[in-house]
This record gives sequence, structure tokens and C-alpha cells, in this order.
Amino acid sequence: MCFITNFFKQIRCQLIILLLIFLNFCLTPTIYSQIEEDYSIKTVVIDAGHGGRDDGTSGRKAKEKDIALDIALKLGTYIEENIPAVKVIYTRTTDVFIPLNERADIANRNKADLFISIHVDGWHDSKVYGTSTFVMGLHKTEQNLELAKKENSVILLEEDYTNKYEGFDPTSSESYIIFSLLQNTYLEQSLNFASFVEHEFETKALRKSRGVKQAGFLVLWKTTMPSVLVEAGFLTNPQEEKYLMSTEGQEYIASAIYRAFKSYKTAIEEKSQFVAKIDSNFQSQSSNPKVDLADSNTFVNSISFKVQIASSTNSIPVSSDFFKGFENIEEYKFDEYYKYTIGSTSDFEKIVKYKKIVEENFPDAFIIAIDENKNLIPLNEALNKIKQ
Repeated sequence: MCFITNFFKQIRCQLIILLLIFLNFCLTPTIYSQIEEDYSIKTVVIDAGHGGRDDGTSGRKAKEKDIALDIALKLGTYIEENIPAVKVIYTRTTDVFIPLNERADIANRNKADLFISIHVDGWHDSKVYGTSTFVMGLHKTEQNLELAKKENSVILLEEDYTNKYEGFDPTSSESYIIFSLLQNTYLEQSLNFASFVEHEFETKALRKSRGVKQAGFLVLWKTTMPSVLVEAGFLTNPQEEKYLMSTEGQEYIASAIYRAFKSYKTAIEEKSQFVAKIDSNFQSQSSNPKVDLADSNTFVNSISFKVQIASSTNSIPVSSDFFKGFENIEEYKFDEYYKYTIGSTSDFEKIVKYKKIVEENFPDAFIIAIDENKNLIPLNEALNKIKQ
């Protein structure tokens, strides 16, 4: 009861902090509609799970901490050798203990564009095998909850973990209520990268993919970039343990994650370059342009351009103070996500200028296009329709 009382006392403060962070970033429904000006993947943090006095899961012969480190180092080498423009940072390169919060801090301090945490799984049934890639979220199955509890229990090895993790008890199911309150700003990008990873595992590494999943992992909780936790197989399965211990198996796993990273990087950068090129053709000479969006209810070829400022898995009142006094906030729901926009016009040049004004309060704002049925459509498709 003491924990529950403290937990709910902290929720208000946590929500304020989380929502402020949340409003500084934004999402789009798929990787191919993510729109950011001149965006590129410059830094990736690779996190080898466990280490030091924390062995993680154990098989008959192998320990999770060792397998995770071997795969992490191989993955980093693939990136360093093949994409030298990307800076690779490791949370650990030796058998040392790193607290979970420090792993996220390393990524945040270095302003990483992607965080990849490498793990291997374990289960009481030795017949279970296969890969899974997790993103931060509320567990949907009891097995996911148990995995999160196991991975999060490492904080019990840390000093003063109660204060460091704001009263979180990794062994208590009630603690995981907090993950239903989080506004996970980078959920969609994380899901997209996770999908790339599982696709490569299944089609190139020829592993059984158990799919992309969500669970409340503390190591992903406070990262401020797209983040995933990869479970590369089960050490409790004798055949999979043998595979994961082998150099060949580790190279297959590492190369699959590398190819997923390369595909993810290429996809978002190509889209970013396309948008940046278009945007540059309409740059306003004024540092604070005045834009008349009087045609906000008119459409050309049934296309409306809007400035997206936020995205959330939970609905937020459009009158909320978090929208910093902007009026005419619109809420759209695409799939499971709520999108919040300002402004509406059929004139692309006007929306580009208006975005400059919005960026003063929402630096990561970007332009989206919506058709007459209120469906989100790719920006290049919208621009092509306007030209017709």
C-alpha cells in the first residue's frame, strides 16, 4: 500500500513532465510518411543487455550478458564498416554492470537517433524458440508482462533504486499501470524499425519470428528517440542456445539487425530529402512571415495541407494549455493514434510559410496532407494531385 500511495502521488508530476516532452516531438502513421526537414540518422546507440554481476537469462552453457555483448559488438562493426558516416556508441563493450537508467542517459546525452537494446530470452518451456522485437508500451499478454518483470528486475541490484525509478517496483503488476499513462512520442517510428528487424530475422536469417510486441521495459522508458529491445532467441531452447553461441549464428543475427537499420535509415532519409527539397523552393524571406490561411475550408483536388505538432496514443483536449495558446487545433485519429494539427489550406506555399511560425513553439512541426475522406496521404502524392 505504501508503494501504491507514493506511486499515485508521483503520477501528476510525471504526467506534466512526460506531456511537455511529448509536445516537443511528433509522429506520422508509417515510416514512409514521416516528414522532417533535412533529417538523417547520424548516431545510433547499441546497448548490450545485462553485464557484470547481472548475468541475465542462462542456458545450459551460455549467459545472456555474453551473447548480447557479442551480437552488439558485431552489429556495431557492421555499421561502422559499411556506413562510416553514422556514429556508433555502445553502452558497454566489456563485461560490466550498467544501470538501466544510465543506458537511456547515454543515448539521450549523445542525442542518438536510434537506440537498440540487444537481449536473448528464456522461458520455463524449453520447446519455445524464436525472435521478438519489443517497443515501449503496455503489455498485451501475460508472457510479455513476465518478460518485462524479468528484464526490469535488474534494478534490484542497484543502490537506491526506489528513488531512481520513482517508486517503481519491477515485481509488482500494479507498477506497470504507469505505462498505460505514458505518451510514447516515438512509438510509431519504433514500431516501424522493429518491423524491419523482424522481417530480416524471418526472411534473411531464417529464424522463427514471434513478431513485434509491446511491454514496459525500463531501459526504453526514458529514451528520447525511437527505441527497441531485441530478443534474439531463447537460451532455454537447447538448439537455439547452440545457434546463439556460434559465431555464425551471432553474425546472422547481427547482420539481420544491420540490414534492418540500413533499410530504416534509407527510407526516412529519402523521404526527408524529398520534403526538404520541396520546402526549400518556398522558403519565406521573412524571419516571421505573416500568413493568411483564409482558404482553410477550400480544397484543390480535395487535398488539404496542415501542420502537425503532436501525436499521442491518448486523446488530449484541444483546449489544453499544452497547445500553447494556439487556436483551431484539430484532432485526427489514424489507426490507434491521435494527431493534432494547426492550420489548413490547399496552398502548399502558404502552409510552408505557416509552418515557420508554428516552429517557434513546436520546433519539430511538419506538414501533412489529408484528402476529402480525412485520410492521411503521402505528401508527394498530394503534390502530384495538385499539379494535375
